[in-house]
Amino acid sequence: MTVLDEAPGEPTDARGRVAELHEIRAQAVAGPSEKATSAQHAKGKLTARERIELLLDPDSFREVEQLRRHRATGFGLEAKKPYTDGVITGWGTVEGRTVFVYAHDFRIFGGALGEAHATKIHKIMDMAIAAGAPLVSLNDGAGARIQEGVSALAGYGGIFQRNTKASGVIPQISVMLGPCAGGAAYSPALTDFVFMVRETSQMFITGPDVVKAVTGEEITQNGLGGADVHAETSGVCHFAYDDEETCIAEVRYLLSLLPQNNRENPPRTEPSDAADRRSDVLLDLVPADGNRPYDMAKVIEEIVDDGDYLEVHERWARNIICALGRMDGQVVGIVANQPQALAGVLDIEASEKAARFVQMCDAFNIPIITLLDVPGFLPGVDQEHGGIIRHGAKLLYAYCNATVPRISLILRKAYGGAYIVMDSQSIGADLTYAWPTNEIAVMGAEGAANVIFRRQIADAEDPEAMRARMVKEYKSELMHPYYAAERGLVDDVIDPAETREVLIKSLAMLQTKHADLPSRKHGNPPQ
Repeated sequence: MTVLDEAPGEPTDARGRVAELHEIRAQAVAGPSEKATSAQHAKGKLTARERIELLLDPDSFREVEQLRRHRATGFGLEAKKPYTDGVITGWGTVEGRTVFVYAHDFRIFGGALGEAHATKIHKIMDMAIAAGAPLVSLNDGAGARIQEGVSALAGYGGIFQRNTKASGVIPQISVMLGPCAGGAAYSPALTDFVFMVRETSQMFITGPDVVKAVTGEEITQNGLGGADVHAETSGVCHFAYDDEETCIAEVRYLLSLLPQNNRENPPRTEPSDAADRRSDVLLDLVPADGNRPYDMAKVIEEIVDDGDYLEVHERWARNIICALGRMDGQVVGIVANQPQALAGVLDIEASEKAARFVQMCDAFNIPIITLLDVPGFLPGVDQEHGGIIRHGAKLLYAYCNATVPRISLILRKAYGGAYIVMDSQSIGADLTYAWPTNEIAVMGAEGAANVIFRRQIADAEDPEAMRARMVKEYKSELMHPYYAAERGLVDDVIDPAETREVLIKSLAMLQTKHADLPSRKHGNPPQ
């Protein structure tokens, strides 16, 4: 075929070809139509490209396989072959550090996953793992593309396999910005953090219609799997926000606290808060009376840099706090009992929440500080039948398995098995400190006296007076603030006002800590 035989209007030189390329790219960037874009905005949702622009630094996004199209036929697919195939993939930077991203484009096939769509995601996940950089997924898809049948389902399998391969290697963050139903929900569940937006995002395995058909229960999509449900009840969601802009801004903040991969440390910043700053307010903030509640969050505010920290799973299992913050510019993970909720006891949900957080910190080289004020495990038939032994063991396993620097601080109560589980010296804490208000014991003095002096109390003329005397005796003998320190179970009893300085100096000493686990394929943690 000669140049003269070419079809009218077809480019015949390099400039013409380049102009054609720009036209095709413009078409891919614009998406299917203005009508589809308007429909997306009408739902209160941004488009996939608008979301990527919010996530990444300006002009840093480099798209991969923008011109990819599906090759499926049947059910009208051969007549509809849009560029990108409903998912935008690529990389860019967040605060100058490389981040990989894929974003479902709901305007194309409802963001549903087909074979080409899945292959694009597989490729960007492989690139993230190879480059050793975080992966963020912006999820807004209708599940598997039904017209492509089992090929679409196999695509999900490839995503799950890569999620697992990347686990503990690179940070994986799932941002739920629309529906996520059926098997598609398992990819976010395999990642490190899940963000959701109220009203517009939902996650469930079976939708309201199926639930009604099988059980007769009527419920809305948000009532079944909305952001508040997963943030407060199921624990599937770590962070929930009112709008996409705030949600994505918080994803950027979280990324600033995480390393690029498991071979690096989190980014350090130049602190503006003095390392030796005293916190005299702590002397009044925490009551010496172990029965009086207080807000542990205020303690954390006092010891971290500039009072700034990011709480993970803030609204689920409120009796324990898991947070990321900085001390002297170094990122730390903080696990703390919250006396304002259930007196700070450990229960099934608190154990699971803290165990997962400890594992994440250990995977990504984040030192762990544990603040104890725990009266024990929550008693009750529901807890025992629900497997509190098994779930509590998850937290114990996570701490025992962690090789990052670990420092524990006992503020007040530390009773029974809960004391041991919350990173006591006996399970491997590198340093253990206590305030002069600490009470470390097998159980509370009242309960202990009732057991040990049961006969004396029963035979006394005034049982209540005898009980009070025995409680006082038990406290003076076995629960005074220096009992554990005298036996080497606490490294030092410190002035609460000096807590920040002590912790920072301890973290500095532990920076070069090296610990090896026994050679093994992997452990078999309690499930």
